[in-house]
Amino acid sequence: MNRVDAAFRRLRREGRKAFMPFIAAGDPNLDVTAAVLRTLQDRGLADLVELGVPFSDPIADGPTIQASYQRALAAGVTPQAVLDTVGRLRAGGLNLPICLMVSYSLVYRPGVPAFVEHAAAVGIDGLIVPDLPVDESGPLAEILSSADMAHILLVAPTTPPGRRKTILSHATGFVYCVSVTGITGERDAFPPGFEEYVRGVKKAAKVPVCVGFGISRPEHVAAVAQLADGAIVGSAISHRIADNAGGAPAKIAREVADLCQELSAPLRS
Repeated sequence: MNRVDAAFRRLRREGRKAFMPFIAAGDPNLDVTAAVLRTLQDRGLADLVELGVPFSDPIADGPTIQASYQRALAAGVTPQAVLDTVGRLRAGGLNLPICLMVSYSLVYRPGVPAFVEHAAAVGIDGLIVPDLPVDESGPLAEILSSADMAHILLVAPTTPPGRRKTILSHATGFVYCVSVTGITGERDAFPPGFEEYVRGVKKAAKVPVCVGFGISRPEHVAAVAQLADGAIVGSAISHRIADNAGGAPAKIAREVADLCQELSAPLRS
């Protein structure tokens, strides 16, 4: 069974909701990324991980994650290097489900079958491709299905009802429910209509629903846990990494893990 599906099955059995950190791969270098992932597993602070592949023109990321990608690109991080790092971590015993957030151009350039084959071989469990419309995603979906990888699709508050229905009928693994109209980034509160919107997505979805964008405080995580199956935290983590970027990998990893422990506390109480 795919690790994503297995994780949500375990969480349902335990009566818990998922905590999913987003880590920008290679920020500030891949040694830090590896240390963060190992520490999150060792301390039991992540149920799944969203691993972002650095890209020069991200489609929906705010300034914090854009800056994290720029640091990674400046360090020479490539998609191949990200996948190789995951492969080494898997060989060393990393079992966390890893979902790759990646621009379609990075999948298309080496060839979709080749990219998916390589990703599956190193232990990637699913792809989130935010700039590939569901209408054009059929070939990728078929290849992911044959590789037993999740095809994670996004819905947003602006997604029309008919298109939302199409997206929810095609998503596997989980649905990435974007909490706000706009880009990623730390926010003080959810927008008006948030609860009704998430409840509607949850009611119609055939797979678990995880909410991301703007989740940066324990109270945000607690609110999401009342509505959906998991919370995704990105910018707050990228911010913490940036604040400690000059430190050793182990120190940065501890800082990230401490933040994740604080943020995920409502899910463990």
